[in-house]
Amino acid sequence: MAAAAQEAEPACLQSFDLYESASRFYIFGTNADKTVWRLLKIDRSETSELDIDECSTVYTQAEYLELVSGLDEDHRSTGGVKFVTKFYGIIGFIKFLGPFYMLIITEQRKIGEIFDHPVYQVTKTSMIELANSKSRSSFLNPREENRYKKILNTLDLRKDFFFSYSYPIMRGLQKNLSDPQEGWSLYESTFVWNEFLTRQIRNCLQSTLWTVALVYGFFKQDKFAISGKDIMFTLIARRSRHYAGTRYLKRGVNEKGRVANDVETEQIVYEAVPMPTEVSSVVQNRGSIPLFWSQDTSKLNIKPDIILHEKDKNYEATKLHFENLRGRYGNPIIIFNLIKTRERRESMLRREFDKAIRIINKLFSEENQLRFLHWDLHKNSQGEPTNVLDVLLKVAFRALTLTEFFYCQVAPPTGSETAPHWPALLHSHDPYFCDENSNSDISQEDISGSSDSSGNGTTEDKAETSELPQLKPPIFQKGVLRTNCIDCLDRTNVAQYAYGLAALGHQLHALGCVESPELGLGAPVAHHLMHFYERMGDTLAVQYSGSAAHNKIFSAKRGHLKLFIRSQEFFRTLQRHYSNACIDANKQAAINLFLGYFQPKQGSPALWELESSSEEHNNGSFGHTSDSIKRVNSDGSILSVSNTSISGCSGCHNELLTAAQPDVSTELQSSKMESDLVYENEITSPIESKMSNSRYTPTLSHDHIHDVPSSQLDPCNSGDSNFLDLEWLSNSGNSSDERSLAVSTPDAHLSTENVISDIIPETMENQVAGVQAQKLPEQFVQWVNNGNSFWF
Repeated sequence: MAAAAQEAEPACLQSFDLYESASRFYIFGTNADKTVWRLLKIDRSETSELDIDECSTVYTQAEYLELVSGLDEDHRSTGGVKFVTKFYGIIGFIKFLGPFYMLIITEQRKIGEIFDHPVYQVTKTSMIELANSKSRSSFLNPREENRYKKILNTLDLRKDFFFSYSYPIMRGLQKNLSDPQEGWSLYESTFVWNEFLTRQIRNCLQSTLWTVALVYGFFKQDKFAISGKDIMFTLIARRSRHYAGTRYLKRGVNEKGRVANDVETEQIVYEAVPMPTEVSSVVQNRGSIPLFWSQDTSKLNIKPDIILHEKDKNYEATKLHFENLRGRYGNPIIIFNLIKTRERRESMLRREFDKAIRIINKLFSEENQLRFLHWDLHKNSQGEPTNVLDVLLKVAFRALTLTEFFYCQVAPPTGSETAPHWPALLHSHDPYFCDENSNSDISQEDISGSSDSSGNGTTEDKAETSELPQLKPPIFQKGVLRTNCIDCLDRTNVAQYAYGLAALGHQLHALGCVESPELGLGAPVAHHLMHFYERMGDTLAVQYSGSAAHNKIFSAKRGHLKLFIRSQEFFRTLQRHYSNACIDANKQAAINLFLGYFQPKQGSPALWELESSSEEHNNGSFGHTSDSIKRVNSDGSILSVSNTSISGCSGCHNELLTAAQPDVSTELQSSKMESDLVYENEITSPIESKMSNSRYTPTLSHDHIHDVPSSQLDPCNSGDSNFLDLEWLSNSGNSSDERSLAVSTPDAHLSTENVISDIIPETMENQVAGVQAQKLPEQFVQWVNNGNSFWF
C-alpha cells in the first residue's frame, strides 16, 4: 500500500460498503468511478460516547479488497468480518436511552442536476444499532427505547428529502456562485435538516466527507422549449429546520425570531446545453405570521380558536425575525400579507401584524424599512380566477423592481471528477453578499449596469475585446418578497406562482429567449409553471398540514367544473382535519427527535409525556407563563349548535356549499357597519381589555412612519401598503370599481361583499343544483358551511 500511503486531495465519496465484526464497524467509502477508497472505523464496545476513527490512508480498489481480507483474518477468532450493506451516505447518529444508532441511505434516486452536479432523493433508509450483543445487555428500559425508535420512524425520510454530493443544494445559486463555501459551514445552514444528527461525527473528524446534508422540501426539474431553445427549469423549496413542525403545533414566532413553516423557494433557469454560459435564479420566502399566536388542536372543532399571546408587547421577536431575513437576503424585505379582513379569527392577526410592522419601522433606519402590502386574497378571489391572478402579477412586477433577480454569465467549470469545481462568474463587479454585517451601499446602476430592471443588459455600447465573449453585466437579487396567509399554504402558493411567473419572464428575457419580460397568464409556459407550483404547493401542504393544498384558483383557471372543485376542496379539508387531530402529535414528536429539540435522558420526563398540547409545542421554551391572551372563538365545533356563519377556515378555499337559496338582502350592508360589528363581537375574553383600543381599532390614524393617504385605500378596506398604490392595483381584473358596483347593485355578477356567506348570487342556482345532485343531507351541508351541529 505504499503507492497510496500519502494523503490525497479529499474526493467526493458517493458509495459506501459497511462491514461488521464483534467489536467494530468498518465503512469503506469511494468516489463515483471507484478510483479512491477511504476507511472509517466505529467502536461497538463504547456505548456512552461515539468513538469514530478515520484512516488517513487513501486506497485503490485492489488495496481495498486486500484490506477487507486482512481484517477478516484479524477477526477470525470472533467470527470474522461480515458484509452488512451497501449505502450512499450517513444521515447521522442518534442516541435515545441506550446505544447509538447510525442512520444511513440505502437507496436513492436521481431527480435532477445543476451544472452537471446530480441531485438525489432519499428513497430508503436504515437504522443500524452500533452496540454489540455484550454491551446491549447492559441497557435498561428496552420498552421505552423501542418506543423512541418507533416515534422516530414516524418521520418518513423517503418523502421529500434530497441532497447532492457536490452541489450545495441548501444554498441559493446566487450565494453558491458569488460566495462559494464548502465543508463544515454548509451544515450550519438554516435548511440542513440533519445538522444535529451529523454534529458529533463532524466534531470528531473535523470533516464532512462521510455525511450528506439533507434538505427537506421540494425539488422538481424539467425542460421546456421556447423560441427554439431548450430551457432547463428547476424549482426548489427548502424548509427551515428552525421552529419546524406541523400545522397547529407550530404557529407564529419563537423568542429567537424563527417562524413556523419557514420555506425558501428558488427557481433556476438556464439553457439545457452541456456547458451553459448564462444562468438566472430568483428566491422568495414564505413563513408564519411573526407574532406569538397559536391554535389548540381539537377533534371536535374543524376551525380552532386563534389565540394571540401578549407576551411580546414590544414585538422584539418580530423585529428579530425581520433582522434574520435581512441577514439572509439583504434589503428590502417586502411583506405580502394575504389574510382576511372580515373573518373574525384572521382579522385580529391582520391588525396586530400591521401594528407590529409600523412600530418596528419606527426603530429601523430608512434603508431598513419594511415594505408591506396587506391584501385580502379571499375577498378578491370570488370572481374569475384570471382577475385575482392579474392583480397578483402586478404586485409581483412591482416587487421585482425593488428586489430584482440574479443573472450572470459563467465560465466553464474546472477540476476533475473526483474534485469538481464550480463555474466562475464572468464579470469584474464585486458580488453583493447578504449576511448579518452587510450594508447595501451599492446603487442599482452599480449592480445591474443599467436602470432596466428586466436585466436585459446589452453589450452593443461596450468596446469589444478581440477573442473574448461579449459580456452582459450581472444582476444580483437584493432583498426578498415574503408572503404569508394563515397557514402559508393555499393562498400563499397562488401568490408565489404569480411572483414566479413574473420573475420567469424577466429571467427568459435576460437569457435572450423572449423579446418582452412580461409573460401573460395565457402563455404556454405559464401553464407549465402553474403545474410546477401546484405540485410544490401540494407537497409543502402535506408536510405541514397533512393534506394537499386547496388549489381552487388553479383548478378554476384550468376550467374544471365547480362541483368537482368543491368536492375536492371538501375532502381535502376533512383529510387535513383528521391529520391535524390524530396524526400530527406523533409527527411533531418525531421532528423534535430528529432535529435534536428533544434529547431523551434517564430520569427525565419522556417525550410522550410532554407532547400533549400545542401550548407546550409553541411555548415550551418559555415554561408556563401568565401572559395574557386574546382568543377569537371559532364557530367550527362539530358538536355545538351555532347560529353564526363565518367565512371559512384558514385558507382561500372556503366557498360554501348551498342547501337552499339564502336571503342575501342583509349581506349588502356597508363595510363600516360590518367592521364595527366584527370588532365588537370577536373577542370573548375580558383579559387585558385596556389594550382593546390599540389592538382592535384601525391602525392608520397616527404615529406611523408610512401613513397611506385615505384616497389610496381600498374602499372595502381589504388592503393597505406603504410601497404600492392600491388604486393602481385595483384597476386590474377584479377591480375595486367592479367590487363597488357589485355592492351597490344586488344582481351584479361579481359581488364579493357577501361577507356572511361568501356566495356569489349569479352562481347560486348552479350551486344548489350541484349540491342537490350529490343528494347531501341538509344537516351535513350546514356543518360544512357554518360549523353548525352535524348530529341533531
